[in-house]
Amino acid sequence: MSERAPLLKSQRSLDHELVNQGHMACPGCGAVLAMRYVLNVLGPKTIVVLPACCWSVISGRHPASALNVPLFHTAFETAAAVATGVRGALDARGDSETHVLAWAGDGGTFDIGLQALSGAAERNEDIIYVCYDNEAYMNTGVQRSSSTPPGAWTTTTPAAQPEDRDKKDIMGIMAAHRIPYAATAAIAYPDDLMAKVKKARDTRGMRFLHIFCPCPTGWRTPPDMTVELARAAVQARVFPLYEVENGETWSLTLEPEGRPIADYIRAQGRFAHVDDQTIAQYQSATDRRWDQLMKRMAQGC
Repeated sequence: MSERAPLLKSQRSLDHELVNQGHMACPGCGAVLAMRYVLNVLGPKTIVVLPACCWSVISGRHPASALNVPLFHTAFETAAAVATGVRGALDARGDSETHVLAWAGDGGTFDIGLQALSGAAERNEDIIYVCYDNEAYMNTGVQRSSSTPPGAWTTTTPAAQPEDRDKKDIMGIMAAHRIPYAATAAIAYPDDLMAKVKKARDTRGMRFLHIFCPCPTGWRTPPDMTVELARAAVQARVFPLYEVENGETWSLTLEPEGRPIADYIRAQGRFAHVDDQTIAQYQSATDRRWDQLMKRMAQGC
């Protein structure tokens, strides 16, 4: 009897999952973990607004769905605009309890959806917007986005002409809108991630979460390395974990070890063409961005 109790407890927990088994994600997909963690906090009273992205496929074809919450598929560029409309419809019905979750990739956030996102942020719409960041347009065949890091291979930045621009500072952009809450998170640190989702859930107005989600297919890595790669990115200060309140208060939520970036880079096939001298340049750039972030936190802006 005592041996079965943990299994029964685990089964009860599984019954309350809002992401079903049998979804259509690639093996090792970080975006599935991200959705699972977020919905575990928000609960069943959530409507997901989903533009074109990997999750458009992962969720399954109508009338089936991998999510146990209402799901609204929409155009690539309109996640924030449609979420705004859904929120307005709920408010008109007197429903203030249901959360509206816009869920978009980096292509639909950093690039194609930025105009709608900026508009919703400027109006301080009462929605939660999550960007799950796998650093390229993965669903359409691994094309570069403005989230793709320098040196990375994609089909539009081949090894002979790799990405040569820094990743867009999406958190700086959102902080400039002075929205109530914005935060970074990574799937390797679920406690930190879910604490930030809870904080977003309990805050009114526009909330933005930037979640780091490695992609084995686009990064050319084994599926079982996804979580470790997310952890390595945080510990190497490539993707720091912090939050910004009202565009003014910047707070680090996890102190990284400052591991060498080379370990993180060398583990990924998309950087296989990069030499040691270039990695040293990436290390210098990472150190510079970290110093800039620490200045922002010290200055509160």
